[in-house]
Amino acid sequence: MSRFVFTIFAVLASLCVYAMARESRQVGNVQCNLARLAIVSNLSKTNKAVGAIDTTDATVASAVTAAQTGLDGADAGIKTIATSLFSGKAADPAARDQVGKGLTDAMTALNGITNSTDTNVAAAIKSLTKAIGNGEDVVSTCK
Repeated sequence: MSRFVFTIFAVLASLCVYAMARESRQVGNVQCNLARLAIVSNLSKTNKAVGAIDTTDATVASAVTAAQTGLDGADAGIKTIATSLFSGKAADPAARDQVGKGLTDAMTALNGITNSTDTNVAAAIKSLTKAIGNGEDVVSTCK
């Protein structure tokens, strides 16, 4: 009887086993995923602050447009990486470079706004600085 029960148990257990992917999905550990969530959150805050900057001055308006373009590029890179991760494929290294370039371009544009007293400029720089730090955390913890 015990052999029969063991055989039934073994068959049922084998039916519950799923095939594993041959490549790692790069889903990451808890720290990695927290860093990913933090960069997305801080980019959202940055976008909100940049969108609220007073653009009546032409120089400020130009810098805001450049910052938004950089943020859009970073966002597109993050979406590409997320799509790869959720489809089980390795993320394209060019997407990570795109995120870095977008963040750098946005920071350069925001740092160029020197003739504004708008508190949204400081808020955007603060949240973008955090997002850049989060991006560095993603690179160091998500392997």
